[in-house]
Amino acid sequence: MPRSLPQDPTAAGHDSFLDVVANIVGILIILVMVVGVRAKNAPVLAVARDESYEKQVDELEREMAVEQSLRRDVLEAEDQIEKLQEASLAKHEHRQRLAMMVSAWQKKMASRREKMDAQSRQDFDLRQDVAKMEDALARLEQRRADLAAVQNAPVLIESYPTPLSRAVDGPEAHFQLRGGRVAFVPLDDLIREFKEDARHKAYRLRNQPEMTETIGPIGGFRLRYTLERYEVPMHIWEETGRGGSYVRLKRWTLIPQSFQLGETAEAALAEGSEFRRALSQFDPRRATVTIWTYPDSYAAFRLLKKELFRLGYPTAARPLPEGHPISGSPDGTKSSAQ
Repeated sequence: MPRSLPQDPTAAGHDSFLDVVANIVGILIILVMVVGVRAKNAPVLAVARDESYEKQVDELEREMAVEQSLRRDVLEAEDQIEKLQEASLAKHEHRQRLAMMVSAWQKKMASRREKMDAQSRQDFDLRQDVAKMEDALARLEQRRADLAAVQNAPVLIESYPTPLSRAVDGPEAHFQLRGGRVAFVPLDDLIREFKEDARHKAYRLRNQPEMTETIGPIGGFRLRYTLERYEVPMHIWEETGRGGSYVRLKRWTLIPQSFQLGETAEAALAEGSEFRRALSQFDPRRATVTIWTYPDSYAAFRLLKKELFRLGYPTAARPLPEGHPISGSPDGTKSSAQ
């Protein structure tokens, strides 16, 4: 018969105590892990808050810089106003002193005149009248001399052949004359690039009636062109037997990249100028120079035309209203050279 072990009444209580301790340790480990995870994420939030704070500080610093700049401008304007007021006051005081001096001189002359007898007073008045008349006569003599100098100045009359114009059919050298500055327009190069660009994009007109694109820049100019799908009218179809639709150019426009392109007319006439280098590419026996001229540059156009006539280039003037770019279309007119 097996023998049973003696039972200790404190053994069960000892095991329960160990279980409680183990549970507490497990809970502490879980709490430590939770705190560690929160601590790991806390710097990211702090950085986000710090970045937001730095952005606000930067915005405030920029606003303060703008405010300080405006304040300096206001202070400078106030300083200028004070200086102008002081200058105006000084001039006013100077005019008053001059008026007082003139008044004192007039009183002194009147006092001296009162002390004279009748004959002396009459002589004094006559001398003053003579002085005034001599001054007026001197002014008239100076004016007559100025008029005589203008009338006798030689007048230079420049004679040019009778300006019979003809339509331009050969090569053209295009120039823009604006603000007194002449700039070469590489229209031939722009047209070549336009044709290449249009060849690759004309397929879009299958689904739309027209399209607009821009190419360049070349030589400081861009070219904006518009293509359209043209439907042959029915009556032409019936008369010629040719119908359908095809692509054609509707218009083109040059867009300068700056209003200060080129060089002044005086600089263009100098040796080695950009104007002369561009002009040297064209034979005067075959090419025509077309100058697109704005109203503020007619005087410069006359200077350039005189030099072009000396070099043997036929010249065509294309006046443009202010604000209108250089443009063209198949329905436009050709240049007329003289």
